[in-house]
Amino acid sequence: QVQLVESGGGLVQPGGSLRLSCAASGIIFSMYAMGWYRQAPGKQRELVARITSGGSTDYADSVKGRFTISRDNAKNTVYLQMNSLKPEDTAVYYCNSRRGAVDAWGQGTLVTVSS
Repeated sequence: QVQLVESGGGLVQPGGSLRLSCAASGIIFSMYAMGWYRQAPGKQRELVARITSGGSTDYADSVKGRFTISRDNAKNTVYLQMNSLKPEDTAVYYCNSRRGAVDAWGQGTLVTVSS
């Protein structure tokens, strides 16, 4: 059974930084593509960043140059480093793992960017 546990969310001022972590279990982590998605109030869930099993990455245009996704296969963990945060980055951030028929989600972690 796949389990994804996010951590690292919180309240941060505009221009600040946060690092989200997602610890995975129940999968051969290195074989899975991993992603971060977010859902703001009243909006649909959207892709923020993703990283393939081979380490290739891509990002939503709105976060390019500010966010960095990375993975540590030895720790079964994927990270999202978020810099220069803006109020519009406020959302619940979800971790996702995907391979073949497996498409699993974490419970989400809230990021609030506000002064």
